[in-house]
Amino acid sequence: MKVKNKETLKISLIAIVLGILLGVVILVLSGRDPWILFQSLIKGCIGYDIARGNWNLRYFGEFIVFSMPLILTGLSVGFAYRTGLFNIGAEGQLMVGSMASVVVAILVPLPAGIHAVACVLAGVVAGALWGFVPGYLKSKCNVHEVVICIMMNYIGMYFANWVIKSMPNATQSKTEILPESSSLSSDLLSNLTNQSRLNWGIIFVIIAVLVYWFIIEKTSFGYSLRATGFNKEGARYAGMKVGRNIIYSMMIAGAMAGLAGAIITLGTFNMGRVLSVFENYGFNGIAVALTGACNTIGIVLSGLLFGLLQVAQPLMQTRGVPMEVGQIISSAIVLFVAMQFGIKVMLDRFEKKRTMKKSKKEGGAS
Repeated sequence: MKVKNKETLKISLIAIVLGILLGVVILVLSGRDPWILFQSLIKGCIGYDIARGNWNLRYFGEFIVFSMPLILTGLSVGFAYRTGLFNIGAEGQLMVGSMASVVVAILVPLPAGIHAVACVLAGVVAGALWGFVPGYLKSKCNVHEVVICIMMNYIGMYFANWVIKSMPNATQSKTEILPESSSLSSDLLSNLTNQSRLNWGIIFVIIAVLVYWFIIEKTSFGYSLRATGFNKEGARYAGMKVGRNIIYSMMIAGAMAGLAGAIITLGTFNMGRVLSVFENYGFNGIAVALTGACNTIGIVLSGLLFGLLQVAQPLMQTRGVPMEVGQIISSAIVLFVAMQFGIKVMLDRFEKKRTMKKSKKEGGAS
């Protein structure tokens, strides 16, 4: 059964509503006020505190900061998915992209402005090269990309940690503060949002969204990538270079994840960090892409939603609601999205019943 884009987006919206309703039910059953959930979501989204009646745009700025890498990893997973591949390696690509941006920031002195762009491009290239490996092995050896990507995630984390620890003046947990010339931090955006960490990385996110839309929807190159994913043998018969397209798809997906890593490092933390565990931006990107139906606008809205849920969790916790409730809502949304065909069957039955009732009424009136 093939679900069209509009239908899939509608089902995703239903899944979101059902996930939030499940959160409300859990709060009611645990004896807590479900209104806290909606207050936290509103405060995290626009910075308005309903209980106190005041505004604090810092929450809005942090909401965007949390959402940016989720949108990018969602684009990464979504691009691969639209071309018939499953990029579960966005986490490793993100970490390698972060590491590459740190290396250029510390070891390659450049003028302000140019330095920041060079660091971002280093992250993009590193992510693309990390995506090249599973793409190449898939095209040449027919090794499933999921297996390779899982292994590349761990290699990427430990390799990035080793490189960051090797930087001048680095400790066992982080590097020194990156040069100001390489930073994406913005006093303007920070002041507009009451000293939040909102930064110029948002410009690169907008560019990535436009690139995703343009390649997938408006170019013959994007069409050939999608055709390869839909039917490899048919694409090969039509004269398309299937192996090359698989490699390109994984490299573009990796580039977007690498961009997410660069933005986190250069804009949010301004230092290289040694991580002992995954931060799950790449894995959450899978949920973002699927909830957004791998559609450009859908991924952006889905990334904002999951970013909002992350921001709302500590706000709920301060009101006595366990932060796990937010995680349950996120998980429930993904679960309901995974049940999209079941939801579609239910919607079709409801539509048929409504049509039959309408026909009977019209028949009775005549």
